[in-house]
Amino acid sequence: MHLKMNSPAVAHHGKTVIGFNWIAGKEVEGDLPSFDAKSAVDSRDAVGIFPECGERDVEKAAKAAAHALPAWSALTTAARGEVLGRIGAVLAKHKEKVAAVITREVGKPPREALAEVQEAIDLFRFFHGVGLTLQEPGTGGRRRPLGVCAVLTGNNSPLAAPCGRIIPALLHGNTVVWKPSVNAPTTAYLLIRCMMDAGLAPGAVNVVNGKGRTGCGKFFVAGIDKGFYQKVCFTGSTAAGRAIGEMAGRNLMVPCLDLGGRNAMIVMPDCDLDRAAASALRGAFGGAGQCRAALANLILHQDVAEAFKAKFLPAVEALTVGNPVTDPEVFYGPMVGARCAKAFEEHWTAGLEDGARLLCGGARWTEENRGDRVRGFINKGFYMQPCVWDGVTPDMRLYQTELYGPTVNLATVDSFDQAMAYANGAPHLPAADLHTENREWIARFQRESDAGLCTLNDARAADGNLPLGGWMEDGYTRVGAVRDPAPVQGPDGAVPHPYEPSHWDRL
Repeated sequence: MHLKMNSPAVAHHGKTVIGFNWIAGKEVEGDLPSFDAKSAVDSRDAVGIFPECGERDVEKAAKAAAHALPAWSALTTAARGEVLGRIGAVLAKHKEKVAAVITREVGKPPREALAEVQEAIDLFRFFHGVGLTLQEPGTGGRRRPLGVCAVLTGNNSPLAAPCGRIIPALLHGNTVVWKPSVNAPTTAYLLIRCMMDAGLAPGAVNVVNGKGRTGCGKFFVAGIDKGFYQKVCFTGSTAAGRAIGEMAGRNLMVPCLDLGGRNAMIVMPDCDLDRAAASALRGAFGGAGQCRAALANLILHQDVAEAFKAKFLPAVEALTVGNPVTDPEVFYGPMVGARCAKAFEEHWTAGLEDGARLLCGGARWTEENRGDRVRGFINKGFYMQPCVWDGVTPDMRLYQTELYGPTVNLATVDSFDQAMAYANGAPHLPAADLHTENREWIARFQRESDAGLCTLNDARAADGNLPLGGWMEDGYTRVGAVRDPAPVQGPDGAVPHPYEPSHWDRL
């Protein structure tokens, strides 16, 4: 692992990682000039330096994956699972360092970054166990792989979400070409280092870096029509997912699309309002609202709407926002980048034009307007005030349009029937949560909800233990499984691999 000193102004954030593509088990440069992976927390912080990939780089990676496929798929499922267990053990060994890079790169507070790393570790452990138990009669424990899997992921979950696609693909004998988000290449690189340290077969996973629609991503997606892949997994917007789904369809390929979300929560009169308010606060503003599982539309029964607001709004006003590197206790940090921040700022105008009432928020935190609840240095990042909109109805753009950021819509209804109609009124509905103790309403919610995941009295849509997605316009096919938290280790408690690399000590 190659490192260099960071800018003196942000040297306390950590060193800059000099990263590479990973093709056929080797670290390689790209065809185009390198780019800096700037921190969402402070743009002076270069978390990493990575090569921008062109058309030839993508082709090389796809060919390396195809070349590695026969040998990797010839292994038993148990043998492949054992490799996954080793990778998870290496990742667990360096959990805090990887989490620190996630905080720097995409702005997640340390508690959320550590939770994401743990989710990835749990995935490796779970599929290690699956590899030991999945034995099909007459097959020697093997399943026929699809082939080369293309994995294109976003920045809101730079580690756990890619692992949710890459790990099961590897377990079942497929090889992978992965293009991580241009906003999170350093996190991806550290995962690759874990794979290298654990002895993953060369070419089983190949990584290319670069921009999205205007760079490497364009060439990566073009590989679908060129026949580079036999499976494609995409995380991103519904608009981009439609285009990728169309390309996959004309190549007779079933895609895995993890797309945008407008999650809903219904609050009924008989619920525990304190619990509902706490759940809504966490669901709407955790991760600065930049995750697919974020709460968007909060549907309140009219009998408790005012009482709920009396609990919820003071809690929103008290949220601490700021620099998660220097002030790790903040509730949420910055927007990931300028493009996300611009889209968030534009929604203020759209909401007012549609007639919604802005109860709080509506501005970016700066040195001029900051108060006691803003922590640390924020001048070199996009830090947004938490927004709460009231009087929102399903016909408004606020309710319907994909948006990532710290904002939530309050909609008031007069019955459970209207609440269900409102909850199902958005085309992007990965998850929905109902707060009630009424058994009849619970049963109807289970039967009638259009959500990919339904939860009761606790918005746990981001929980890696639950499957998510594959419903309406939020995606196609489901991801996630129940994880077994049992640790993977050798008989002496050590990582079951002879490698003990020292490069992590310098990170």
